Amino acid sequence: MKKLKRFLALALAATMTFSLAACGGKDSDSSKGNKSGVKIGFITLHDENSTYDKNFLDAAKAACEATGAEAVFKTNISEGEDCYDAAADLADGGCDIVFADSFGHEDYMIKAAKEFPDVQFCHATGTKAHTEKLANYHNAFATIYEGRYLAGVVAGLKLNEMIESGKITADQAKIGYVGAYTYAEVISGYTAFFLGARSICESATMEVTFTGSWYDETAEKTAAQALIDDKCVLISQHADSMGAPTACENAGIPNVSYNGSTASACPETFLVSSKIDWAPYFEYIIGQVADKKDIDTDWTGNLSTGSVKLSEFGKSVAEGTDKVVAETQEKLESGDLHVFDLEQFTVGGAKLADDYKADVDTDADYTADTVVVKDGYYSESEFRSAPYFDVQIDGIKFLGDPKF
Repeated sequence: MKKLKRFLALALAATMTFSLAACGGKDSDSSKGNKSGVKIGFITLHDENSTYDKNFLDAAKAACEATGAEAVFKTNISEGEDCYDAAADLADGGCDIVFADSFGHEDYMIKAAKEFPDVQFCHATGTKAHTEKLANYHNAFATIYEGRYLAGVVAGLKLNEMIESGKITADQAKIGYVGAYTYAEVISGYTAFFLGARSICESATMEVTFTGSWYDETAEKTAAQALIDDKCVLISQHADSMGAPTACENAGIPNVSYNGSTASACPETFLVSSKIDWAPYFEYIIGQVADKKDIDTDWTGNLSTGSVKLSEFGKSVAEGTDKVVAETQEKLESGDLHVFDLEQFTVGGAKLADDYKADVDTDADYTADTVVVKDGYYSESEFRSAPYFDVQIDGIKFLGDPKF
């Protein structure tokens, strides 16, 4: 399936750099301030105003506090040469590890890794570590699609409650979803969310629209309102601002957010949020470097490692939500349930073929190269950490033209 060429990323001019000893400010006792002996630099696309980047920054501070590592942060680093400059500066500044958080940072991180072979470079959401085969370059992600599925279960229970109360009819159970880009990561996420919802509410359908940006509050709010105007009765998102949750709160529409609870800002409509908790990965790479051990080329966290989490539930979730979610999570962790079970969805009215291939090794033309179906399910995140799910399943339509 032909996929959309990648959008150009936003270029942000402002750069803020600051250093923390053990993530708690400068400490005159260096042994106390850096117990691990490891200095780690963090590069983020935006700053704490972005829920995506805030999630990384919070995890980094927690991991450094837990391990006693010294941290340096560079925020608002664009997906261009600015990333290489930031990575090289951190390496020159004595960092043992340099980490970057956005997809478009990858080529610049690889460039820096080749220049500084004694520094470990780690990158979230990237796809090239397993093909570049550099000893000091690593990718990492987590099975967030399982968190999305669980959040979808919460949404499905809410839809059923709305049907049973007479607020909507079964055929009006249409979910809206605000996506950033048409990347596999976003497709994987909204598909998992939909499958979770439909596992509970069989009549659920979904409509997706894209903003063309990871972080654009105005565009996300406008997109959510367009979905509401098109009769979507519950909204979720893979975008990083408060735009969509705010639109939902204003309209009284239930909302499932991402990368952090919006319960305080949207108390009447917030249901739940899913996120990747990056602290386990950060603690892992700090520990590996401190112990002079290798870092995995492609690391994938999951529910069991504490890398995939749900927030607290909002006050308006359906009765019994906690019990159903706990039971579903147990099945996911045990392997009794697979999010992308081929029996649970169709593509063009047919079951996905057992020999279906996806682009796992990544090339400019997105050439399918790896059979990703095994044991009756699409095995997401098993051949590399970053998502590669690229299937447009039945039941999901688009508001506008995504140009896949």
